[in-house]
Amino acid sequence: MIIKQLAVFLENKGGRLNEVSQLMSDAGINMSAFSVADTSEFGILRMIVSDPDRAYQVLKEASFSVNLTEVVCLSSPNVPGALAKALNILSSEEVFIEYLYAFSMDKQSANIVLKPANIEKCIKVLQDHQMELVRASDLYKL
Repeated sequence: MIIKQLAVFLENKGGRLNEVSQLMSDAGINMSAFSVADTSEFGILRMIVSDPDRAYQVLKEASFSVNLTEVVCLSSPNVPGALAKALNILSSEEVFIEYLYAFSMDKQSANIVLKPANIEKCIKVLQDHQMELVRASDLYKL
């Protein structure tokens, strides 16, 4: 249920995001999901890829500052209120979410990538409430 996510620190200058995507392409690594957060000086690219360990090596060899972190991916109905329901459950069980991002491949379901402060507790709470967690192998296929 735990998924490896890459966090890549990028200087805020033209072409840096393209460099990362080209490196992934050249290495045959698929980017299944990603999010970019930026400040005036740098950006953080968070991404789920088909081969996180290899992607880490490729990026390190290209002198990028990169970290592997553990996240959880929740699949929920793609309807109004589904995210609120999941977040209410987590909040009521005192699971703190550091950040999240979401993506949808169809009209029926949405995938929500969560970075909880306590990943084991988050997984347990979601499972106890019969919430559908996405396995890493399924996510990497997207």
